[in-house]
Amino acid sequence: MTKDLFSKYIWLMDTIYRSKKITFKEIKKLWMESKYSEGVELSNRTFHHWRTAIENLFDINIECNRKGGYYYYYIENEEELQKGKIRNWLLDTFSVDRLITESQSLRHRILFEEVPSGRQFLTTIIEAMHKNREISLSHQSYWYAEPSRYTLQPYYLKVFRQRWYVSGFCLERNAMRTFSLDRINQLDVLNTTFEYPKDFDPAEYLTDNYGIITEDIPTENVRLKATGFQRQYLRALPLHPSQIETQCTDEYSIFEYHIKPTFDFKQQLLSMERKIEVLAPEWFRKDIAQTLREMMAFYE
Repeated sequence: MTKDLFSKYIWLMDTIYRSKKITFKEIKKLWMESKYSEGVELSNRTFHHWRTAIENLFDINIECNRKGGYYYYYIENEEELQKGKIRNWLLDTFSVDRLITESQSLRHRILFEEVPSGRQFLTTIIEAMHKNREISLSHQSYWYAEPSRYTLQPYYLKVFRQRWYVSGFCLERNAMRTFSLDRINQLDVLNTTFEYPKDFDPAEYLTDNYGIITEDIPTENVRLKATGFQRQYLRALPLHPSQIETQCTDEYSIFEYHIKPTFDFKQQLLSMERKIEVLAPEWFRKDIAQTLREMMAFYE
C-alpha cells in the first residue's frame, strides 16, 4: 500500500512537471488513463491530500493559478526543482518508468537489470525522518540465519548501486549503522522522537567514502594506474568526486583519490581486473595483492 502511494505521489509530480501547467480536469483524465487508477477516479479531496503530502515529503509545491477564472496547476519554482538532486532523481526515474509503461509495444525491446526492491518502505521512512521519529525494523542480514530487531534514528537515505539504504544512530549498537531496505522484513514508526544533530551533514559524513560502508580508517591518497579502455571509463564515470587524472601517456593514465579504502571500494577495484593497478598507499597495494593470491588459490 505504501509503495503504491509513493508511486502515485511521483505520478502526480511528474504529470504536472511535464505539463508545465494543467487543469484538474486534465489531471483527472490522465489519471484514468494511467495504470495506477485501476478505474477509480481521482477525487478533489484525494488530489489536495496528495499535494500536501508531496510538499511535506519532497518540498515540492504544487500551486494553483486562479487568475481570470482559469484554474490550472503548476510546480512552483521549477528552476529550483531542477537543482535538487533527489527531486530530480525521483522525477527522472519515474518519467522513464512511465514512458516505458506507456510504450507497451516496445516492452520486449527494452531490458532492465533486475534489482531488489525496498521501495515499499521509502514513504514510511521519509515520513519518520520528517517528524524525527524513531523506527523499529526487522533486518535479515546475509551473515545470520535469523533476522534481528533494531531501533534506529533515521538520519538519511542513500541510493547506491540501485539499492536503497537507510542510515542513522542505532540504539542497540550505540553507533551509526546502515541497513539495506531490501533486507528489511518489517518496519514500524515509533512514537518516540529524537533530536537530529544540527551539525550533521550526510554528504559531508560520506565525503571520503566510496559507497555506503563507513569504516574507522584514515583517509588516504590512493593512486591507481589504468590501462586500455579502462581509463576512458574512469574519465566518463569517476569512481569518486575527488578523482583527478595526474598523468597521461599513450599506454596508461594515473588517477588519484582522496578516499577511505573501504571494503566496497576494494571490491570495485577488484572487479576491474587487470586494467587497474593500485600504486599507493603501499599497505593497500599489498592488501589487494594478497586478495588476488587467495583468489588464484581456487584455480590451482
